[in-house]
Amino acid sequence: MYANEAQLSVAELYRSMQPRYPELSGQVAIVTGSTRGIGRGIAVRLAREGMRVVINGRSAEEAAAVARGLAEVGAEALAVAADLGTREGVERVHEETLRAFGTVDLLVNNAAVLARVPMEQIDEELLDTELAVNIRAPFVLSQRVAQAMCRSGGGSIIHISSVGGLRAHLPGLPYDVTKGAIDALTRALAVELAPYGVRVNAVAPGATLTEKWIPPSDPRHQAAVRRIPLGRTGRISEVAAAVAFLASSEAAYITGQVIYVDGGLTAQLTPPGQGV
Repeated sequence: MYANEAQLSVAELYRSMQPRYPELSGQVAIVTGSTRGIGRGIAVRLAREGMRVVINGRSAEEAAAVARGLAEVGAEALAVAADLGTREGVERVHEETLRAFGTVDLLVNNAAVLARVPMEQIDEELLDTELAVNIRAPFVLSQRVAQAMCRSGGGSIIHISSVGGLRAHLPGLPYDVTKGAIDALTRALAVELAPYGVRVNAVAPGATLTEKWIPPSDPRHQAAVRRIPLGRTGRISEVAAAVAFLASSEAAYITGQVIYVDGGLTAQLTPPGQGV
């Protein structure tokens, strides 16, 4: 079993990745929710490509730590602490990015509340929180950066969705509902922004080994991976690689798509041994 990349330092993760898209060098990327997990991995990969990266999280200390780690390996990063559950937080990320760099070439909407609970346990506060962070924030931030992208002749927006946007977890509410909305937002924005050279896509991870996932030594981990066709969990770097590809010129004819990085999970009808 490979190492949990969430446990690597920023410098270790940075050095483990190989840059492949020189055209991204010098461009500006916002990665929301990038102080840990998949978001941090995406930010580090984009920095490895030479991009100037905006690190966002609710904790100023955690955002600064990631930005400092990138600076130590020679990358350029800006830490912006903001709660994307608020309109003020969304505006802060946009405004501070423009103040520091003057432009945005890539927006990665990664921040999300991942709560999945039985329907009867969902109250309006949880529902409102997930709708605000998982749907409203990506929409408003996309709306803001798209205005500048359209004026400058193009750009890229990448949403981080989930396999739950296509197939339901159990329990899956309200998280899966928000990711289904993100998939629909991806397609709608892609069609509307295509004439302006702005591409919009989504990456939908399956089971990915982060700080929050069951450790490989736990029997529940092995039970879970037996239901994944490729027989393992995904790496943070594999999700980040899909984001880097979609941002690159090699993906110039791809827009409105949801790319599943899930080991084949959504391709199968039933897990092994559970045929209908």
